[in-house]
Amino acid sequence: MELESLVYGCIRDWPSQDAGEQRLRRSINRRVLASLPAGDAWPFIGRDMFSCCQEEGAGLFQTQMIHFGASYRAVEYEWALWVAEFESLLKRLYWASAVVHLETELNGTHTFRWESERGFHSPNEDDLRVRCTWEHESELRR
Repeated sequence: MELESLVYGCIRDWPSQDAGEQRLRRSINRRVLASLPAGDAWPFIGRDMFSCCQEEGAGLFQTQMIHFGASYRAVEYEWALWVAEFESLLKRLYWASAVVHLETELNGTHTFRWESERGFHSPNEDDLRVRCTWEHESELRR
């Protein structure tokens, strides 16, 4: 049987007192996600793996949360490529922090965090910083 990897997480925007600015950032983020490849056209990052609440009051109070998840065939062997695509996406979005969980059958769970130096990131800025923590929560399967 082939090894499966699970990748899931959340990209979090920052709250703002300016309602118009919040709506604009949310709209741009949704547009960027909608522009991602769909179906078989995406090797690592694709439109179908992302979701976010569209309207206030329906799971959206002040902070936009973009949720994502997908299962892959042993993606940890191509993890640098996955991270490069994810960071390319982050460069196009408004966000304050992002977290990615990678669950592997053989090597346990890895958690990756991106945080902006200023507390927020606007599209096309290059202030990406990642901190990786490793948690071994799985057992070897026989």
